[in-house]
Amino acid sequence: MAKRKRAIPQYGTVELNGIEYYRTRIQDADGKLVALYARTPEELYDKELEALEQIDNATFRRKSPTVAEYCEKWLLMQSVHIRATTLTDYTSKIQRHIIKELGQKRMADVTLDDIQLALVPVSQKSASVYKSVVILYKSIFRAAKESHVIDENPTIYLDSKGGVPQEERQALTDEQAERLLDAIRGLPPYVFAMIGLYAGLRREEILALQWDSVYLDTDTPYLTVRRAWHTEHNRPVILTELKTKAAERNIPLPVCLAECLKAAKAISTSDYVVANRDGEPLSYTQFKRLWQYIVTRTVKERSYYRYEDGKRIKHTVTPVLGEKAAHNGRVVYSLDFEVTPHQLRHTYITNLIHSSVDPKTVQYLAGHESSKITMDIYAKVKYNRPDQLVRTMGSAFAQWEAV
Repeated sequence: MAKRKRAIPQYGTVELNGIEYYRTRIQDADGKLVALYARTPEELYDKELEALEQIDNATFRRKSPTVAEYCEKWLLMQSVHIRATTLTDYTSKIQRHIIKELGQKRMADVTLDDIQLALVPVSQKSASVYKSVVILYKSIFRAAKESHVIDENPTIYLDSKGGVPQEERQALTDEQAERLLDAIRGLPPYVFAMIGLYAGLRREEILALQWDSVYLDTDTPYLTVRRAWHTEHNRPVILTELKTKAAERNIPLPVCLAECLKAAKAISTSDYVVANRDGEPLSYTQFKRLWQYIVTRTVKERSYYRYEDGKRIKHTVTPVLGEKAAHNGRVVYSLDFEVTPHQLRHTYITNLIHSSVDPKTVQYLAGHESSKITMDIYAKVKYNRPDQLVRTMGSAFAQWEAV
């Protein structure tokens, strides 16, 4: 913060209640003259320095941008060197968790306590969301400090540990995968689930997949990943820029998936493998509806609301395995396990590992940029089966005994 130049004090004297005081006048942050009094010139000089310091701080804080203003500037600066999908994610988290809580405060006025209070609602989210929001806070305020927008960075002691720990989702067993596919055969999510289970694509890769990237008439059918889906204000946007360079890959198709895609292509009128009724890529809400075909066939307890006699009434459904839904006889509660889109991909990777595919090939087919990601999964999957561990250890000890 730039300090104002100190002029030589111009002191006068004034008598108040029979006592002589030294007096000077200074301009406050609003430009108004304010009188200061003291019994000695030295005391008055100290008072003037203290008052001017306070005025400088007040002026600096008044000129400091609001959190909302600086966040918008920070996002604009980031847009130059990050992916559009990353920018969308940053913007969403900043709007929801930073601007909503602290947007009207001046950057220079924000304290660590303010930020920690703003993070209380975020602590109810997953640990990964909590950590990413804290990282955004740190990045924004560090940039503000480096640009001299603020004097002190309130986030230097901010801890990124928090949020609700997520239970690690297990891969589907062969029997569960078969039951899932049987439950949705002929329904909208079937092709999506097949691609997830037998090609391991991410959700955004499946929803952006077009028929020009699916090669079914070759000796070895395969698909290539070259596009990514995301949404802006619920509208689909298809990008040719992928999550990482490693995400661009060619994936051979097992016979079951090749046959599934041939059948789907024969009746498709869209450029997209998974499309809405108009042949366009799905919006976010359309994908949620697509996935509901699976959710409604699980035995997970759920609630819904209906208006009865003008009142909004909450109803709770407790499905029983094997029974039909009360209001839709075509829906049978046939899944006693939950499924997520990412779980399909995790099942594919797990099956590769269980089939003894080497880690580098797994890394390529999964589209992992870092071998650490692959090896972490590999270690958890490969050595989470006691039968394989016994064989591995037995082989190792047999070699030692032979020495």
